[in-house]
Amino acid sequence: MSSKRVDGQTAYVLHLHPYSETSLVVDVFTRDHGRVPLLARGARRPRSAMRGLLMSFQPLELGWFGGGEVKTLAKAEWLGGMPLLGGRCLLLGYYLNELLLKMLPREDAHVALFEAYAAALRALAAGSDDAPELRRFEKTLLKELGYGLTLDIDMATGRPVEPGVEYSYLVERGPVRRTATDEAPISGKTLLDMAADDYSDPRTRLESRRLMRTLIAHHLGGKSLQSRRVFIELQEM
Repeated sequence: MSSKRVDGQTAYVLHLHPYSETSLVVDVFTRDHGRVPLLARGARRPRSAMRGLLMSFQPLELGWFGGGEVKTLAKAEWLGGMPLLGGRCLLLGYYLNELLLKMLPREDAHVALFEAYAAALRALAAGSDDAPELRRFEKTLLKELGYGLTLDIDMATGRPVEPGVEYSYLVERGPVRRTATDEAPISGKTLLDMAADDYSDPRTRLESRRLMRTLIAHHLGGKSLQSRRVFIELQEM
């Protein structure tokens, strides 16, 4: 690994955890270096300049140095322009962060994924409908990790998906015309809507959420999502 200093990196905080009595380890998602763990020395001290800057969902400009697994944070500046998330949108933001923490390898740059994450946060902060932004982010995440979705071709026949037909979606393969035993079919229209990033149809929103939940659970390899569990518990309350 390179030990050179990195400056001027746009980044978002994904997770913080204490390190010694005065410091923090900060897991950040950066545009050009991917997910990077940084040691923020003295950040837990009451008078630390970084104490109030290292907030999730806020764009930062960071600088760091070091050649080990955990670099040393040297600079943090708030870039501003992002309202704080609250309520449902805050939980959805934590869901995005948890996906990145559990699925994205360290120091693996994905500029398209970074842009999709930033766009999702902006939409949530603006209070817009979360379905389109979440599905776009999830699709981009899977694509960048090498699990891109086939949505418009019937993988059994090679023919285009038809909007009036129901399909089964086979993990790591794609859609095939529905079998009688499939308990969770997905309409051809939903698949085509997802390919076009059009989530205006309530059925498309419902079926696309169910499909993405299944695919992400598969690629998580048994890892559970705490943010999803909290969200379900709050809905039940």
